[in-house]
Amino acid sequence: MWTPSRPLNVDGWMWVSIPPVVHDELLGAVGQTVNYPLTSTCAVTGSTATLPCTFTPPKSVDQRGREVPLKIVRVLWYQSHCYQLYQLTKPSVYDSDSTNKNPRYQYLGDMKTNCTLQIRDVQQRDNASFSFRMGVNHRGGHFTNGTGVTVRVTDGIQMRIISSGDDNKFRKKENVTLLCASVCTFHHLEVTWFKDGCILSETGSSLQLSSLTVEDSGNYTCALKTNMKTLSEPHSLQVEAGWCSSLKEAVSLFSGATAVTLIKVLFCFKLSRKINHWFKISPPVYDQNIIRKSKHDALEGLR
Repeated sequence: MWTPSRPLNVDGWMWVSIPPVVHDELLGAVGQTVNYPLTSTCAVTGSTATLPCTFTPPKSVDQRGREVPLKIVRVLWYQSHCYQLYQLTKPSVYDSDSTNKNPRYQYLGDMKTNCTLQIRDVQQRDNASFSFRMGVNHRGGHFTNGTGVTVRVTDGIQMRIISSGDDNKFRKKENVTLLCASVCTFHHLEVTWFKDGCILSETGSSLQLSSLTVEDSGNYTCALKTNMKTLSEPHSLQVEAGWCSSLKEAVSLFSGATAVTLIKVLFCFKLSRKINHWFKISPPVYDQNIIRKSKHDALEGLR
């Protein structure tokens, strides 16, 4: 009968002896049954990193000519350098059998095909390779995959804002999406958004501004929620005021032919040198010949 020895603490590492059966459950291998879509990923300190993982466990094992069905009973994630032959040199970051799980490590998978791990509030100690381990209800069917996912943790990277628009100028009622990003690729990003230095309520990596108004104009910045050192450079957004969205739309206003209409058209095209000399803000003009001639000249200018 196996008798556990007392754990040996050497330079902060916990060395423990493992009974043969437990060892087989964790280290028995069936090749290429675990797949990591990402072999490496980058994460900013304080962000959330997701390590995608899938597996295809065997359904049964042959035992002296008899097929024995298998059932997964335990799943684990380890930092790869902490997992060595016949011994564990540090506790797993996730163990389905553990009653004292670290909340920073969330298992998003199941006991069937998904073994995805999520690391929240990434720390420098997460700068390592992570591997998935699994145990089944029969010694002959245990398996693992010796590869893993390497997480590269960086600190102090400045975020940047990417706009869905071609430039920073928009018209009223248009829509725009601002994306808070960095050179690292990571998921489920929680950020803090600012407009002119004031905190906004949005906490996702995307800030959607719909049906823009002049009040949406300003300088936008963003930073990781847990790391303000990553604050981005200001992104200027300008919403232009006015009644008109195009020159043709403005010319159509001539059909009303009132003094107010003419003033509106002049306002819409105050930057147009071709038509600024057409009107003077003076007593109302009602001469239809003048109106028709002005409209004709404007349409000619569009051709």
